[in-house]
Amino acid sequence: MNIEVEMPGTKQHGVTRDFEPRTIEDMDRRRALGKIALGAGMLMTAGASQLVAASDAATAGVVVVTAATGNIGRRVLDHMLTSGARVRVIVRDASRLPDRARPHVEVVEGSHSDFSSVDGAFKGADSVFWLCPPDPRAQSVMAAYVDFTRAACEAISKHGVRRVVSISALGRGTPMAANAGYVTASLAMDDLIASTGVNLRALTMPSFMDNLLRQSEPIKHQGVFRSPIDGDRKLPSCAARDIASVAARLLIDRSWQGRGEVPVLGPEDLSFEDMARIMSEVLGKPVRFEQVSLEAYRAGAIQRGMSEAMAQAMTDMARAKNEGLDNAVKRTPENSTPTTFRQWCTEELKPAVT
Repeated sequence: MNIEVEMPGTKQHGVTRDFEPRTIEDMDRRRALGKIALGAGMLMTAGASQLVAASDAATAGVVVVTAATGNIGRRVLDHMLTSGARVRVIVRDASRLPDRARPHVEVVEGSHSDFSSVDGAFKGADSVFWLCPPDPRAQSVMAAYVDFTRAACEAISKHGVRRVVSISALGRGTPMAANAGYVTASLAMDDLIASTGVNLRALTMPSFMDNLLRQSEPIKHQGVFRSPIDGDRKLPSCAARDIASVAARLLIDRSWQGRGEVPVLGPEDLSFEDMARIMSEVLGKPVRFEQVSLEAYRAGAIQRGMSEAMAQAMTDMARAKNEGLDNAVKRTPENSTPTTFRQWCTEELKPAVT
């Protein structure tokens, strides 16, 4: 899926990362991600990007990070603190923030769907990282995305926020986007944000590699993972770490204006059969892909606690992806991010299943 969706009774795996890049791989990733930032309108070269980013961060206004303890938000927060930006976070539970981050951020405790929270957080803010958190029991997918964002849009207008970077989805302009569940709602959310007149960059994503962590138990014990999407359909997928890096560069830079989309496609298109082969090689044991029907997929989501509306929205998204929704954007060096599925399996999946 292209959205962070946390099913009831499950949790994301991950560890808080250091604020500074620690390996050659980290530096290579930053250089590659600089290409995407440049394509999005940033005035940085790959070689000088860190120096320019630090200069921009030191003189910029407050950057607000929503969902700062989530899988993407916590990584965005790491990047912001590394850059020296002035950071304000909105979190439901401040105790979930990393200990080393707390002295360096302003904290607004509450939901970013509440006007009282965003009203205080957006005062004096230059840029906002916007991510709707998962709400598997919402009454409708539009309530989960569009209605959730209404208070923020009011606060954006009230306080004159200049830039928003949102987490969104691929599919705009395709015939499938009109009935694609989470994707349809994400695109409508972006339209609502743009209606305020704020400068907007929507990061448009395919499926997240990280979503496979929700299937760590069947992968570990049964050697299987499942989806209603055809096993031989090649699709882009991206890692949360790369999404956060692209978002952070846009939040720091103050040169871009207007509205635009920034696809984040990962390095290559893979089918689920391809992924099963790579997982088998990395984990050192057989892992197979099993396709399930859309009806079984929906029923399973409801059984695990999703509302009927959200289960249907997730199913509609899967159907649209199987019809080519994520294949509409042409891959280029500028929208390809560096973390391979093999690397992600080695660094993220393997520790979760061994």
